[in-house]
Amino acid sequence: MTTAAAGTFKVGSWDEATYQELAGDAKLTRATITMDYLGDVEGKGSSELLMCYRADGTATYVGFELVTGSVRGKRGTFVAECRGSFDGAQSKTLWSVVPESATDELQGLCGEGTLVAGHEPPVSLTFDFQTP
Repeated sequence: MTTAAAGTFKVGSWDEATYQELAGDAKLTRATITMDYLGDVEGKGSSELLMCYRADGTATYVGFELVTGSVRGKRGTFVAECRGSFDGAQSKTLWSVVPESATDELQGLCGEGTLVAGHEPPVSLTFDFQTP
């Protein structure tokens, strides 16, 4: 049975560096990010993202995030594959649990979700998941 979860998140830290300049103002970057989650998903996240910025400032990115905490009261960790886009004002990340990455009470967790963030709050999280 699939369960819907919702919540919010706050960026704790963001360390981003360019590793390749491209034509115009385009570039490739790597970002190390920490997050704090509240709501049905509670805890901390740490992620590594590779980002491709286009000359107009929009971007596409991919990466992984380790989430440590709880999902609806069940504690453990899991890894989420992240892929998303930034339109210059708002980022939208599609999250999916990497199979067999969950531990402890979350073992067997699977699901997908969306994180949406602008330059200012609110920032939202939705997560549709299943546990055994």
